[in-house]
Parts: sequence; structure tokens; C-alpha cells
Amino acid sequence: MFDWLTQMFRPRATGAAGLRHALPVNPDPPFPLTSGALRDLDAYAASTWVYLAVTRIAEAGALVPLHVYRVDGESRAPVTRHPLEVLLTRPNPFTSRFELMEQTLGALELAGNAYWYLAGDGGAPTEIWPLRPDRVAIVPHPQRHIAGYVYEVGGVRVPLDAAEVVHFKRWHPTNDYYGLSAVSAARTAIESDRAMALWNKSTFGQDHGVPAGIVNIKEYVSDADFERIKREWRASYGGGQRRTAFLRGGGVEWQSIGLTHNDLDFLKGRQMHRDEILTAFGLPIGLIDANATEANATVAERQFIERTLWPKLVRLAEKITADLLPFWPGEAVAAFEDIRPTDTAARLAEIEAAKGVLTTDEIRSRYFG
Repeated sequence: MFDWLTQMFRPRATGAAGLRHALPVNPDPPFPLTSGALRDLDAYAASTWVYLAVTRIAEAGALVPLHVYRVDGESRAPVTRHPLEVLLTRPNPFTSRFELMEQTLGALELAGNAYWYLAGDGGAPTEIWPLRPDRVAIVPHPQRHIAGYVYEVGGVRVPLDAAEVVHFKRWHPTNDYYGLSAVSAARTAIESDRAMALWNKSTFGQDHGVPAGIVNIKEYVSDADFERIKREWRASYGGGQRRTAFLRGGGVEWQSIGLTHNDLDFLKGRQMHRDEILTAFGLPIGLIDANATEANATVAERQFIERTLWPKLVRLAEKITADLLPFWPGEAVAAFEDIRPTDTAARLAEIEAAKGVLTTDEIRSRYFG
């Protein structure tokens, strides 16, 4: 099924020129192989809780500096102004380092995949462009696993060599090529919460403020009076969307047949959805709960950094080490600055225990740099 795609990877003009030409074009429907990614990305604007979780993760991660270290045996030393660090300070003329990292982390949360296009003249990259994941399709290869990528925008399909793209992805248990997003895992909760929010808006919006019910006219009225009562009632209370039934009888009586917010346990349901969505993204509830104590908020922040943010940064750093650093000579690794909170008491106990094993100079080197 991919024969027509593999033909696109014959000798061609440089991908940088084609991609830059395609980028400003208004996008057409997404590439068929990745059409599901667009729905995941749309959740960012459609759900308050998805927006909150992704923004917290992406912005917090973008604040952490990335360093390059020269490896020498089991030790490593920081490299001053490594070409990769210099490149990341200005990835391309339109994107800052913060924006690049923010988009990368955000795409991983929303789509499970993030892509960097490496532009250059055949050697080390001179520019890095983040690609929208819903516009990227992977071309499989029977031996090399990935033959390349296709980027589609504005009806233009641009083939990219595998070496031109850095593909960050989360693990997917049933897909060998694309990652699984947190949005996909929490989709039921996200869609249910959005449906409740829209129902709430409809309930209190124009022409929707009166609950559904039955108007029972107990006394006999003529056909003309019955139609007049219906018109006047609907003009005053019914609205175009309000479901109201009329029965003839005696007098006029209102009988509610709808369920109220209390009957549906509305607030508790939305809170349950909020907790489920934020938990799927790894955002502790204590970070946003107005009733959280200072101690709870501190513990929640520590959990967020250690169990949510730090693993994501390690994923990015190790992929950068594997796919980007080989463009420059020398053995080196990329690593984000370690922002994990330090347990002072445990650290002091560890240093005290090390006094009988390590020399003073070794303790100074290991624990104080």
C-alpha cells in the first residue's frame, strides 16, 4: 500500500526548500494516515482541563535549560556553547528555544508524537522546525523500519528523508510507528465533560432557562383559546428549543418532566471528569485545588516535577542525544538541568554515611561539585 509513497523518495530537490514553500499555505484536510491526530489536537481548545494540563506541562518543561556534556569514560563534563546549544537558542528565524520546547512537549501530550525537521546543506543542521503532528505521515520500510516521512500542507506533499526528521513519541502498545497520547486515553472523560458543559450552557442560554415540562389546562377551552394559550406561553417561556407539551383539562398547571442539575449530580460529575482528565496527564489535583493546604500543594508540586515532568524531559534529552548530537564529532550526551527537589535530610544522612567510605576530596567532588 506504500508503493506510491516510496516513489517519492527518489533523488529530488532539497527538502528545506519544499517545506519552507509549503509551510505558509493554508492547510487542507490532513493526510489520511494521521487524520485521527487532528481530533486529539482540537481537544486543547475544546476542553478547559486539557488546556490547563498541557499548558502546565509544556510551559514548565520549556523553562528547564538543556546542556550538552562531553563523555569521558564514566564521567562527563559540560561543554561550553556546544553547537547544539547555540542552535537551540534560535532554532529558526520565527521560533525561540522556549517556543520549540513548548510545542514539542504540547504535541507529545495531545498527539503522542512530535516532530523536528532539520534543515541544512547536508551537514549539521542549521535550523530546526517543529512540525504539526497531524500533517506528518510515516513511510514504513521493511528493513530500515522507517523509509522517511511525508509532510502535507495546503495539498502539497513534501517527502522528507528519515535523517531529516527527529520523531519524539510516547509508547503505544498496538502501533509500531505512532505514539499514544494522553488525550486518546482520556477521550471518554473529555467528551463527557464537554457534553455536560454544553448542556449547562444550553440550560442557561437564551430561550433555554425554563425546564422542560407539561402545561396542563384543566378547564375546557375552545380550540382558538387553546392555540392562543400555547402561542402566548411559548412566546413568554418556551423559546425555539424548549420542549413543552400542552394538555387540555381544567385550569392551568405546570408539571416539570426534566431533570434538574441537582437530580443529575451535575457538579460532582464535572469534578469527577476534571480529576480523571488531570490524572491522565499526570497533573496532581493539589496543584489546582483551591482547598488544598500549603503542605498538600507542596507535595503535589514535588510529585508533578518528579513523576510527570522529569520523565518527559528525559525522553526528549535521550532522543536528542541519539538523533541530533551525532551530527557533531565527539562523544557527548544531552541532558536537561536536574530540577528534581532535593530531600535535605536524606542528603545529609547520605553524606554522613559516606564519610567512612569516601575521602574528603571525593565527598566534595560527588556532593558539592
